[in-house]
Amino acid sequence: MAHDSTFYITTPIYYVNGVPHVGSATTTLLCDALARFHRLKGERTFFLTGTDEHAQKVADAALIAGVPAQEFADKVSGRFRECWEYLNISNDDFIRTSEPRHQAVVTEVFRRLQASGDIYVGKYEGWYSVADETFFRESEVKDGKAIESGAKVEWVSEDNYYFKLSAYGDRLLAHIELHPEFLQPETRRNEVLAFIKGGLRDIVVSRRNTGWGIPVPDDPSQVVYVWFDALINYLTATGWPGAASWDSLWPADLHLVGKEIYTRFHATLWPAMLMGLGLPLPGTVLGHGWWLVDGEKGAKSKGNIPTPQEVVTELVSLSGASPEVAKDALRYYLLRDISFTSDAEYAQSHLLSRYNADLCNKLGNLLNRTLKMLSQYAGGVVPESGAERTADGTLATLSHEIVQDVERCMLAFDPGGALASIWKLVEAGNGDIDTTAPWKRHKAGDTQGVADALYAALEAVRIISILLTPLLPHVAEVMRQQLGLSEMPLGDWAHETRWGGLASGMKTLEGQPIFPRIDTKTNSQKQKELTTVTENTLPPPPPLLDVPEAPPAPTYITIDDFAKIQLKIGQIVTAERVEGATKLLKLTVDIGEETPRQILAGIAESYLPESLPGKKIVVVANLAPRKMRGLESQGMLMAATDAEGHAILLHPADPDAVRPGAQVR
Repeated sequence: MAHDSTFYITTPIYYVNGVPHVGSATTTLLCDALARFHRLKGERTFFLTGTDEHAQKVADAALIAGVPAQEFADKVSGRFRECWEYLNISNDDFIRTSEPRHQAVVTEVFRRLQASGDIYVGKYEGWYSVADETFFRESEVKDGKAIESGAKVEWVSEDNYYFKLSAYGDRLLAHIELHPEFLQPETRRNEVLAFIKGGLRDIVVSRRNTGWGIPVPDDPSQVVYVWFDALINYLTATGWPGAASWDSLWPADLHLVGKEIYTRFHATLWPAMLMGLGLPLPGTVLGHGWWLVDGEKGAKSKGNIPTPQEVVTELVSLSGASPEVAKDALRYYLLRDISFTSDAEYAQSHLLSRYNADLCNKLGNLLNRTLKMLSQYAGGVVPESGAERTADGTLATLSHEIVQDVERCMLAFDPGGALASIWKLVEAGNGDIDTTAPWKRHKAGDTQGVADALYAALEAVRIISILLTPLLPHVAEVMRQQLGLSEMPLGDWAHETRWGGLASGMKTLEGQPIFPRIDTKTNSQKQKELTTVTENTLPPPPPLLDVPEAPPAPTYITIDDFAKIQLKIGQIVTAERVEGATKLLKLTVDIGEETPRQILAGIAESYLPESLPGKKIVVVANLAPRKMRGLESQGMLMAATDAEGHAILLHPADPDAVRPGAQVR
């Protein structure tokens, strides 16, 4: 943390010219997860969100609606409050820039920077975008639009107040160099460095007063420019300058924002303003990418991205899950798949895939099958086991590593990375049950073996519930309830994540599926018919009826069919991750042709990119090219699947004996 007293985290404040959608919800959910984590760590935490109300486009929207700007702002700001309450956001404060407390602080900041000479009167002539609320240089405009955003611009000529941003370029560069954690991720830091090195211009910090905004001190003909006004909200919430304890909050530890307001405002203008005031800078400014829908930025104004309420309602209808579970399912998808280095594609199909594959088939399956076996073999009572007293078992060792990795991810402001790590423990828990096969041990009379296997699975589930508490709070609580732990107060992170916390003799509840599976079927007219089925819990076979099922009838192909498939030896030249995708790697593969082929392979969860170059593998060479994530894949790698579902690439037994392009027969 930037200071010792309180972990202070902020979302951007959201424009009240439209209702919140899943894009704005993503930023808020990211902050919520981080705030909950720091509270679980036992730290005092202050989580701020709110609404930005003095933009010209807000006044324009109010005019179109035929109501006063303040009335319009009140209504839409209320929609944000309602949405965050609906999503169980745990913010400590909700600030509005139309509040008297904020107007007073903006006035004080303006006066101080005037007194120091950082704000002066000048005349502005140039391009301005109402949609972006941003002034643009001639070089940043083409064909009447801002190159950066595509928004229309208009030529403005008026007397304004300026802030001496140009005086802070060297100081900003020095701070960024001295504090590499200040601007994250690295890609955005590089953008900021290029922006500053390109030369900072003094920036207009007032506009002509049209009746909406905070008046400039001693000059009611002007109002404070919306961005100068808005950024100060982070300081207002601390009680600066009058509150005795304002510096127990300031500086903020983390400003989390979308990429569109990162470089110009949060990473350049805001720290320069703070330098002018003689105040310390935030610990970290973190920017994430956009959700794209069909290649375009998701925006409610475009009608291409839903509200959280719409998504949850549909998910409840499709699955039969409770609304609270559906909210956590949305949390899971948004937190897991948002990208900090690039943009990510938002799609209902991705959400449903995450729901079925990760939440239902893996997490729900682990919880339900474990509790069912416990009920069947131990009467629902946690057995006494050696696994309770030792931390050197397979799951115990992995659990310790996962806890450390999750903590590292959360401290690095990466909830998506934390979820990916947690799911390694989920998958390992299911794999351990398959390996230890308690139903077989029970049939063989191995009572202690059953106890050890069940305790390890139960303890893994308990620790997973703790790790999920900041990320999927409702689901984590339901898991604790089913484990019989709901009446026990939750301790701090270090204590709760230690292996062996589940006491023998405790009575659990009967397992109830949390995530009813979504079953998609196609009817005779090729239309989709969605029905709800019970969660696939894969219970163990009854001990006395351990009869193998008859294998399915084989499907044969002719030798002529097989001859159509061209299998060749390929050698991997390069490998890298595909931005915005968790499973895909982009490979270039030499199969004996003049130019290596680009092949996309879903092996990112099984292989690190840096481990692949030089490996010889088997490639389907005559598969028709296809597009994935906007990239063309020119073939397919051959792979098997191990017991845990991980991909294992097929390769020649003697790689040195075959060259790239050799035929596989």
